[in-house]
Amino acid sequence: MDVGAAIFLTGDVQHPAQLAQRLEAAGYESLMLTEHTHIPVAAGMVARDGGPLADYYRRTHDPFVALAFAAAATEKLVIGTSVCLVIQHDPIVLAKQLTSLQNLSGGRLVFGVGAGWNKLEMANHGTDPATRHGLMRERVEAMRAIWTDDEAEYHGKHVDFDPIWQWPKPEVVPPVYVGGNGPRVEDRVLRYGDGWMPNMKDLGELKERVAALRERAGKRVPVTYYGATPETLEAVSDAGVDRALIVLETTAEPPIPSIT
Repeated sequence: MDVGAAIFLTGDVQHPAQLAQRLEAAGYESLMLTEHTHIPVAAGMVARDGGPLADYYRRTHDPFVALAFAAAATEKLVIGTSVCLVIQHDPIVLAKQLTSLQNLSGGRLVFGVGAGWNKLEMANHGTDPATRHGLMRERVEAMRAIWTDDEAEYHGKHVDFDPIWQWPKPEVVPPVYVGGNGPRVEDRVLRYGDGWMPNMKDLGELKERVAALRERAGKRVPVTYYGATPETLEAVSDAGVDRALIVLETTAEPPIPSIT
C-alpha cells in the first residue's frame, strides 16, 4: 500500500514546493489537496455535522496552481485532489487545466472528485444542490470525451455542447476517484469513475465495502483512503486499500509523520 499526504493548503502554510520536497524525502508517495473556492458568509462557520467549521476552509489555495508548484519541485511525487468540487468548474476549462497539469508533471495526476456539501457555496456557482450528483457525473463524462476524442461532444441534461477541438490531449488520462461514503457512491464509481476515495472512520465497514465494490466490478477497483494515521496504516491496508492519505495539520510548517 502506498502512503500519501493530504492537506487543506492555505496561504499560511509552507509553500507547496517545499512541502512536496519534504514529503518526497520522507518517503511519501503523493500529495493531495482539498478544494473550497469560498465559504459564504450567510452559511456561517458551521461544518457539515453541525459543529464549528475550521477556519482553513475559507483560506485554501487553488489546488491546481499549488499542485503545479509541487510537481515542478519533485521528481516522482504523485499529485492530486482530495477532492475537487467539479460542480464548481466549467468542464471545458477544467479539462484543459487537468491535461496541462497531467502532461507537464509527467503523468503524475490523480483526480479525486466530489459533489460538495455546502449548499450556499455551490449555489453561488449556479448549481442546484438537488442536482449536483447528476451534474458531477455529466461534467466528468464530458471531460473524458474531451480528453479522448479528436472532435468531442456531449449532450446531457446539465452539460451540452456540439463537437469541439481541444488539444493537447493527456498523454495518460487522469484517473478519476469518486469521493464519498454515501449509499450510492459505489454506483457512481462503477458508472463513471476509475477508483473510490472514501473517508469513513469505521475500518470494518471500509473493508466490507471495498470487497463488495470489487465483487460487483469483477476487478480490483483502486481505492484511496482519506484520513489514515500512522497507527491505522496496518488496518487500512488490511481493508484492501491501495493508497492511504494521512491528513497533515494546517500549520506554518506541517509536521510529517514517520511512515517507515
